[in-house]
Amino acid sequence: MAIMRKQINMLSSADKVKGQGVGSAYIEQVSLVREGLKDEFEVMVNQFKLTDIIHYHTIDLKYYLSIPFARMKGVTIGYVHFLPETIEGSIKLPGILKTIFYKYIVNFYKQMDYLVTVNPYFIDKLVDLGINKEQIYYIPNFVSKKQFYPFNQKIISESRTHWNLPQDKFIVLGVGQVQTRKGVLDFLEIAKQMPDLHFIWAGGFSFGQITDGYNQLKEAMENSPANVEFLGIVDRDKMNEIYNIADVLFMPSYNELFPMAILEAMNCQKPILLRDISIYEEILKDYYLKGSNNQEFQTVLRKLSADSGYYNHAQESANRGSEFYSKENVLHLWKEFYTKVSEKDAV
Repeated sequence: MAIMRKQINMLSSADKVKGQGVGSAYIEQVSLVREGLKDEFEVMVNQFKLTDIIHYHTIDLKYYLSIPFARMKGVTIGYVHFLPETIEGSIKLPGILKTIFYKYIVNFYKQMDYLVTVNPYFIDKLVDLGINKEQIYYIPNFVSKKQFYPFNQKIISESRTHWNLPQDKFIVLGVGQVQTRKGVLDFLEIAKQMPDLHFIWAGGFSFGQITDGYNQLKEAMENSPANVEFLGIVDRDKMNEIYNIADVLFMPSYNELFPMAILEAMNCQKPILLRDISIYEEILKDYYLKGSNNQEFQTVLRKLSADSGYYNHAQESANRGSEFYSKENVLHLWKEFYTKVSEKDAV
């Protein structure tokens, strides 16, 4: 006798704006669950249908209005990709609009039966916002090794030629939307101090002129050092090539949750250099290199470019991170979670 599968309706508009890590996380999570848990759960996307589990990946107003109806049939799950504090430095809103929007974010999360955060650091932050800790679960992001994997040296060389990048330079890659909080200005200042290295940034102004610091960032990009190239928003199916042509992923962000770019670069066996901020400590352990200021970043980049032993050790650390966030480990967490919440709903 066939076992009746529970239905999960994934609701998201994250893929409508290019260059967002939220969109990449959504695509990967849906693919992982749809393929890995197909015997237990039937996964549908953006269906106008009440199901056993309604998983909200984004906080659209139309989704907010659907919550009372969703609860009539099953349980609601909210995916926490950001908090009000992580939006600071991303988009610029007038005072009253910002206040309303931040309250809306918190209220949306409070309407959920359960929340999933991609970083355990934010569990206590959510509790501080008035959400019951028992409703909050931590499940990390995941990146498929079928889509993100290392190239051999021949293909790397061909790819550098394709992107008109130098073959004989150590290439430092930054990834993400061009925003103040991403540390783009620091990235440019460091490049200016290290003219013998080549710096590239994949990402652009996904939210246009409402991006925080838009005018300053645009001017800085237009007057960037000769050893810097901004590639603009790169389609996700081209990003594996971008990681491979680089020698290191450098993200000097001041505020993050769990950037997909880190996992993607780890899968490509690239060393990771990040700002020394507390949110990385638990999720990235010793898988990455860190610095607290531009001088420390320069020291690390200089050592990576000149010391093969140091570089190989950093590469091995990134590889261990890639294995830790393997498909099997993350899929197991989703299976446990979905099974648990669906059984609670049935009681």
